[in-house]
Amino acid sequence: MGFWDQLKSKTQELNGQLQTKTAQFKNKEFANGSMAMCALIAAADGRIDPAERQKTAALIMGNESLKVFTPDELREKFDWYCDKLQGDFDFGKVEATATIGKLKSKPEQARAVIQIGIIIGGADGNFDEHEKATVKEACFAVGIDPAEFEL
Repeated sequence: MGFWDQLKSKTQELNGQLQTKTAQFKNKEFANGSMAMCALIAAADGRIDPAERQKTAALIMGNESLKVFTPDELREKFDWYCDKLQGDFDFGKVEATATIGKLKSKPEQARAVIQIGIIIGGADGNFDEHEKATVKEACFAVGIDPAEFEL
């Protein structure tokens, strides 16, 4: 099986697992962590161009595992984190990573946020090195070994 087939298969597997878990995780911290992760993925190369932002927002709205939240609420949170990253990338990155880090005491929710990052990063068929590094940093923020996700 080729790399892209493996990535697609892994993404589908993660998405299936998330759909069963996220209904249990319907809380503000999980929603914030998820949208912080998505914004970090959108900005993984150090900037967020409008097309990337729109594409990521569309992926969020279409993601089955996030349907437990209202789309407007998710969009507002995602835009807020994107605006922070665009305004001052380094400060925005620290703030978004800290938001994800709040899930450290909730390992199942933390893993779900990491999985969302992988799904969003790989949705275009190219989970690039910047996106992988971003997900690794999120793993460290929540105390999860990146090797658990083959990173």
